[in-house]
Amino acid sequence: MTTLSAGNSNPITRLWANPASRALLALALVLILGVVFNADGAFFKSGTHRDALRQASVFGILACGMTLVIISGGIDLAVGSVLALVAVSFSLMSIHWGWSPWLAVPLCLLLGAACGAISGGVAAVFRVQPFIATLAMMVFARGLAKTVSGGMKVSRSVQQPDGTYDYVDAPGVFQLIDSRIQGDNVSVVTVIFLVCALVTWLLLARHRWGRQLYAIGGNEEAARLSGVSVKFTKVLAYVGGGLMAAVAGICQAAQEQQGDPETGIGYELTAIAIVVIGGTTLTGGRGGIGLTLIGTFTIGYLEKILSVNAVPEASRLMLTGAIIVAAVLAQRRRRA
Repeated sequence: MTTLSAGNSNPITRLWANPASRALLALALVLILGVVFNADGAFFKSGTHRDALRQASVFGILACGMTLVIISGGIDLAVGSVLALVAVSFSLMSIHWGWSPWLAVPLCLLLGAACGAISGGVAAVFRVQPFIATLAMMVFARGLAKTVSGGMKVSRSVQQPDGTYDYVDAPGVFQLIDSRIQGDNVSVVTVIFLVCALVTWLLLARHRWGRQLYAIGGNEEAARLSGVSVKFTKVLAYVGGGLMAAVAGICQAAQEQQGDPETGIGYELTAIAIVVIGGTTLTGGRGGIGLTLIGTFTIGYLEKILSVNAVPEASRLMLTGAIIVAAVLAQRRRRA
């Protein structure tokens, strides 16, 4: 007992045992990496940091929803495909059909929430492993996105009744989401991400449902015996994940000025990496949106640093996979 107490009193041990400290350390190491490999000073320009946050915002929105699912003890592999489905649908509604954003946006949010509800229902009600349930939704949503779009990008080139194509202006909602504020220093997509993070934090930290998610992730049977509606609560977590994927899909379509059925491939990997690097455990019951914010900044800056230094995408993917393994091993070491 004396040896254990002495070990726990070590400041380095206490620092390593804190998920926020580990996440901040990872972010600090990435920033140091950027200072060292600054691409002839590009890292020190304000535009680089603005673009890093803008590029990370879509991943961050996905990670907000993924945090809800992982805290409940689940996983969602379908968020990238749901993002693509919503991006295609939103582009069709806004560009080709000319629908008002007051109709298109709610319908797309409902579409994402419905995909999450189906995944959560299959996992929670029918007791199918979340990996399998969301894998099935990943394949289905991707196929539906290709079916809806005819296998092509839904761009601003719109076919007319006579068979010709005209290049139309981007809808106002696209321009709004893709714009910048505060003297062109902050992207609207980044603001949307921060709003999503705030809403998710309020749900986890201030709402009874958030406490129930932690309880289910920590010990599902104990939560059930305590009167928690486990199935309903878990389904709502996946609904939240699908809703966030829909928000990310709308932002993705606005940034790309089109709906691409192939977009979002591998985004679920990045979202999981963000959550795990932040310190939320894959086994559920521990974590939070503050940690996910740190993880978003870490991955966002890492991607930007690799980009400005012309590192190939294949190498970035391999590095992301290695980071996930390292983060999980760090969590296991802390629990041990």
